Amino acid sequence: MPRARQTRVSGAAAARSAAAADRAAAESPRPARAPVRPPGGTPPASPLRALPDPHTGSPSRFPLVTCDEAWATLTAFRPVATERIRVPEAAGRVLARDLRATIDLPHFTRSYMDGYAVRAADTAGASAERPVRLRVTGTVAMGRPAAGRVDAGTAHRIPTGGMLPRGADAIVMVEHTTESSDGVVEIRHAARAGEHVMRRGEDVHRGDLLYRRGRRFRAQDVGALSGAGITSVEVYRKPRVALIATGDEIVPPEQRPKPGQVRNINHHAVRAMIAAEGGITVDFGVVPDQRPRIERALRRALRDADMVLISGGSSVGTKDLTPIVIQSAPRSAILVHGIRIKPGKPTLIARAAGKPIIGLPGHPVSALVIFDIFAVPLLRRLAGEPAAASLAPRRRAVARLAEPITSIAGRDDFARVTLEWGDAELVATPLAGGSAEIFSLVHADGLVHVPRDATALPAGAAVEVRLFA
Repeated sequence: MPRARQTRVSGAAAARSAAAADRAAAESPRPARAPVRPPGGTPPASPLRALPDPHTGSPSRFPLVTCDEAWATLTAFRPVATERIRVPEAAGRVLARDLRATIDLPHFTRSYMDGYAVRAADTAGASAERPVRLRVTGTVAMGRPAAGRVDAGTAHRIPTGGMLPRGADAIVMVEHTTESSDGVVEIRHAARAGEHVMRRGEDVHRGDLLYRRGRRFRAQDVGALSGAGITSVEVYRKPRVALIATGDEIVPPEQRPKPGQVRNINHHAVRAMIAAEGGITVDFGVVPDQRPRIERALRRALRDADMVLISGGSSVGTKDLTPIVIQSAPRSAILVHGIRIKPGKPTLIARAAGKPIIGLPGHPVSALVIFDIFAVPLLRRLAGEPAAASLAPRRRAVARLAEPITSIAGRDDFARVTLEWGDAELVATPLAGGSAEIFSLVHADGLVHVPRDATALPAGAAVEVRLFA
């Protein structure tokens, strides 16, 4: 494949905005632009009227914003409250305050290798042809303080991790020695002072900053915290995500759908994605397309959860009630209604009672892609990640396009691709399929972002792939 320069695939403007949000002295949820709400705050009784599109000036029921503008609205929301948990439970959780070491690590000077603790000066000139002979006067036991002292002309046996005895300043690996039955060891290597020795505090000194607030702990962090003697940490709570599915046409998976009905794909898939991102689902099930029923569900969701996801009802059909219902909620504002994106144009982002709401499109592919692009960063932000970090894909890979991907200028496209190893590099092949074809997403390994200032990514271009979990 021909080589090509790496194509820009991330929202630089959103990243800059998020970084600025992280540096702000005080944060408060606020819209990125004027909310779509009628004067006086009275909820409309019918679908929203056409409004000027801020980018084209033309009347549109979708006053579309860019992906960068939509991402910027997410960074304004603040993390949830904190709690203290035991360190073994900390993997995947986000630290709520800076953490410093309370001890030196290691807390004693120890050996890196199995071998002999020696005075380096005693091994000067040692080689395979002219070994140095030292008398073995002790053995260091694991888990116990080193007994005795290494004096001139002597050595102590020592295991990996054993405490360095007084007088010794180096370790000679066992591979460079031969011990005879008369208690004398031949040293065939001239040791340097400090060789294979880990000094007290070499890893961490007491008072050192271990982790900054906003760190999402990994398995290795749990081990490091345990080694540092830390038994509990203050972290942000797991965000509670209310999930409301709307639609008279939705039936449960065990029911055979009649003509015009569909099985409940989005609800179950989104619930699984919330769990994968460390959230707790507050499940409100499927709510019929009746305004009073949806309003009741939203009121309960705002009371019981930190964030609300509404699947379906965000478009402009006569029964798409999500925008109307949101405007009936207390202290509500629609921040975004329509994004210049494919798939997922009718996505809605709002705030009510100080809590974020995302209206997901009804088509399965659109709903799940929008969840990955917008709901996941919001969930990570609420869980305590810094604003800029929350926008970065957690897993990504660089691959070379096998075929071109075409787009439209002014719109961010997220194309599904499969990945295979080619000649020493990953090759991404675009997948066909509409926004309602769930198995086109099942077969994909990730998404390639075609930025809005591009009309195509050529075959052979090096691209970043947002990997699915």
